[in-house]
Amino acid sequence: MSETPLILDHVLRHAAGQPDRVYLTQPVGGGQVVDFTWAQVVDQARRMAAHLQAQGLPRGARVAMLSKNCAHFIIAELAIWIGGYATVAIFPTEKADTVRYVLEHSEASLLFVGKLDTWDEQRAGVPVGLPCIALPLAPASAVGAGMPRWDDIVARTAPLAGAPDRKGDELAMLLYTSGSTGTPKGVMSSFRAFSAAAEGFARFSRDRIGQQIDGRLLSYLPLAHSFERSCVEGASLVDGRTQVFFAESLDTFVQDIKRAQPALFISVPRLWLKFQQGVFHKMPPKKLDRLLSIPILGRIVAKKVLTGLGLDKTIAAASGSAPIPPDLIAWYRRLGLQLLEGYGMSEDNSYSHASTERFSEPGYVGMPMEGVQVRISDDGEILVKSPAQFSGYYKQPELTAQSFTEDGFFRTGDLGERRADGMLKITGRSKELFKTSKGKYVSPAPIENELNAHPMVEMSMVSGSGHPEPFAVVVLGEELRPRLADAAVRKEVESEMAALLKDLNAKLPDYEQLHCIVIAREPWSIDNGMLTPTMKLKRARIEQAIGPEVDGWYRKRGVVWA
Repeated sequence: MSETPLILDHVLRHAAGQPDRVYLTQPVGGGQVVDFTWAQVVDQARRMAAHLQAQGLPRGARVAMLSKNCAHFIIAELAIWIGGYATVAIFPTEKADTVRYVLEHSEASLLFVGKLDTWDEQRAGVPVGLPCIALPLAPASAVGAGMPRWDDIVARTAPLAGAPDRKGDELAMLLYTSGSTGTPKGVMSSFRAFSAAAEGFARFSRDRIGQQIDGRLLSYLPLAHSFERSCVEGASLVDGRTQVFFAESLDTFVQDIKRAQPALFISVPRLWLKFQQGVFHKMPPKKLDRLLSIPILGRIVAKKVLTGLGLDKTIAAASGSAPIPPDLIAWYRRLGLQLLEGYGMSEDNSYSHASTERFSEPGYVGMPMEGVQVRISDDGEILVKSPAQFSGYYKQPELTAQSFTEDGFFRTGDLGERRADGMLKITGRSKELFKTSKGKYVSPAPIENELNAHPMVEMSMVSGSGHPEPFAVVVLGEELRPRLADAAVRKEVESEMAALLKDLNAKLPDYEQLHCIVIAREPWSIDNGMLTPTMKLKRARIEQAIGPEVDGWYRKRGVVWA
C-alpha cells in the first residue's frame, strides 16, 4: 500500500474487511436486481485484469469503455486499474464519428462494450481490428456478432494476485470533455488527483448524511462525466459503506429511485427543473404554494411531493454541472429537501466548490472544498488550484501551458465574484460573452437562469451577437408542448411569456434587455445534437440552426413563435 492511500488501496481494504457487504445493485429487467458484494466486485476485477495482462497490453495502455451506467462499468474500471492501465470512458450517447475520434486520439488498445441504446449505429466508429469485450448488459447484436463475453472470460481466468502497484502520478483516466465548443479534449487525471477528489467527496457526503447510517446512492448521470465519476463512483469506492444502485431505463426511473431510497441524491439543473415541472403538471404552482403555506398541512403536502419523487428518505441533495436558478433551490428547500449547489469541472475532477448547511445561499456555489485555493483575476476570471487538479490535456501541451497561471492556478474560463466570507458566485462564462452592435458585452447565463425559473420554461438560450439587443429562445415544458394545438393554451403561453419578458427586462440593465422571447418549435436534445451528453447547450449548433430566422424575429417584438 502506498504511503498516501490511493483509490485502489481503499477498494482492497473494503474487499478484505467486509467481503460480504453489498456494494452494487444492478436491475436486470422484470423488476429483478443482481447484487454484487465487495468480494465479488474485486474478484471479477482481478480476473479481468489477469485477462488484460494476458493480451500483452503494455503498462499504461488506454482501455476504453462505451456504456451507460451499470455495475460492470465500475468493475471494468477497477480491472483496468488493477491490470496497470488507464481508462477512457466514452459517453454512451455519442455518435459514431465521436466514438472513432476518442478511440483513435486516445490510442485505445481495447474497448469494453456495455449497456447501450444505439450500438448498431455506434459500432461504425470502432476501428477495424480493435479488440472488444461485451459487458453483461451489452446489446444482443454485439454478443451475437461473436464479441467475447465478460462472464465467459472471468469464469475461465484465475484472478490476478497481490496488491497492484500504481503510483500517484500515473495516469488513471482520460476524461474527454462533452464537447459543447467543438472537438472533445482529453483531460488527463492521475491516481493522486482522482483519489483526492474521491476522498474529498466521501468526507463531504458523510458530513451531510451522518456517520451512523449506510449510504445509498442512485447512479444515473453519465459515469463518463467527471461529476458522476468523482461524486458517486469515486466517493463510494472510498467510503465502503455506500450501496450504489443503478437506473434501468427512463421508463423505470421512478421505480429505480424508489428502490434506491437515496440518502444523498445528485442531479443536474435540467433534471431538477424537470422534476419540478412534473409536480406542477399534477398540481398547479399557485395551489401548491397555497397548500405549503398552511401550518401542519404544508408539511404533509411537502412530504407527499418528495415521496412522489422518491426523495422522502433523502437527507441531502446536490446540483452541479451547470448553473441552477436560485428560485429552484428555494422551492426544493421549502419542500424540506436541503438542495446544495456545487461547482467544478473535468479539469479538477469536479472537486472545487460546494455549498454547506452554513454557506448555502441560492445563487452562490458555496465555499472552496478542503485543500482548494481560489482567486479572481483582474479581468474577473475564476482561478482554481485543487488537490484533484488534472495533469494536462492529452497530446496538447500548448493548450495545457495556456490553461495555467505561472503559479499553477487553472484558468477556468468562468467569470465570478467572491464575497468577503469566501462564497463564490458564477456570473458567466468568458467564452459565452457576446457583444451587441452597441458595443456592450452580454453574459447569457444569468439571464437564462431567470428564464428557466419560470414554470412553463424547460430551457432557454440568450443570443444576439452583432444585433442591437439580445433575444431569448425558450423551449416550453414537456407536459405543455403537446397541448399547444389548443388556441386557449397558446394564448395563456403568450400572456405568461409577455409578463416574463416585461418583468425580466425591468431587472436588467438597458444593454441586456431582451428584444423578444422566441418559443422554439422543437425541443433541444442530445439526439438532435443541440445538447451535450451532460445536457449543456451546444450554443454554436443552436445558433447555426436558428440563424436564417433571426432577422425576421428582430422585425417583431414581444413573444414570437418560431
